[in-house]
Amino acid sequence: MKNLKKDLLSIYDLSVEQIWGLVSSARKLKKSKYSDKLKNKTIGLIFEKPSTRTMVSFETAMVQSGGVPLVLDTQKLQTKRGESIYDTSKVLSRYLNALVIRAFKHEFVAEFAKYCSIPVINALTDFEHPCQILADLMTIIEKFNIKSVKELKKLKIVFAGDSNNVFNSWLAISAVLGLNFVQLGPKKYFPKKDLLQKASEYAKKTKAQILISNDINDVKGANVIYTDVWTSMGNEKEADVRKKEFKPYQVNVDMLKKANKNCIVLHCLPAVRGQEITEEVMALQEKNIFDQAENRLHIQKAIMFALIK
Repeated sequence: MKNLKKDLLSIYDLSVEQIWGLVSSARKLKKSKYSDKLKNKTIGLIFEKPSTRTMVSFETAMVQSGGVPLVLDTQKLQTKRGESIYDTSKVLSRYLNALVIRAFKHEFVAEFAKYCSIPVINALTDFEHPCQILADLMTIIEKFNIKSVKELKKLKIVFAGDSNNVFNSWLAISAVLGLNFVQLGPKKYFPKKDLLQKASEYAKKTKAQILISNDINDVKGANVIYTDVWTSMGNEKEADVRKKEFKPYQVNVDMLKKANKNCIVLHCLPAVRGQEITEEVMALQEKNIFDQAENRLHIQKAIMFALIK
């Protein structure tokens, strides 16, 4: 695997070879729980938004690799009192070996990356969630025993839901790898034109098949159905409207009947059971969904091993 860029802010920062390399590395790391790969290394975690899987997986990955994670409370940092990101970045670069940031605005993370001399990892912004999608891809590769990108392209992956940060990363990885990817959702919530344009430019080179549709029948033949909450953090005021708009795209048994017989369901969690996914499907697909959650731990290790020198 060729060296990664200094930071991981977007799936578009990665090549096909690098994506495959990170997943392959994570799968090997999954077999051996502990190492001293990050001994005497320290990462800082700045989380503006609530987190369970991302926070705990990064902390645990660091501890199991011999390093130390430091949770940096945004309410206690001097940025709360107006210190510039420039000054904060320069100082943290002297103390830490990497910085993991979960933020409301992507620009916040990008500005840290601009001024930090250490790697900055996007742990979720309003724009993308690259660490999540790499773990998702790892799960799909495991479940279907995929041996190559060529084999991966034979699968049909359907994302039922909102054009949120998780979708954006799925759109990006599909375009980069050349996957068969469908989004199902109401026209009102279709992706932004600039994001589709960028994906289309990659798709021309990789032969990716990308379809954005409001027709539930386009789930036909799906090998993977993926969903996420209808109302992301920051959009709570729209919750009632979104429940009505997205109801036809709920992942339920009827939707699964339209998909391929071997279809698996994935959810990045947390799930609002009874909304985007039914209790019944959650129960049927529990192993796949919690294996997916576990893989966050292994992919975080692979990312940190690749970035931290």
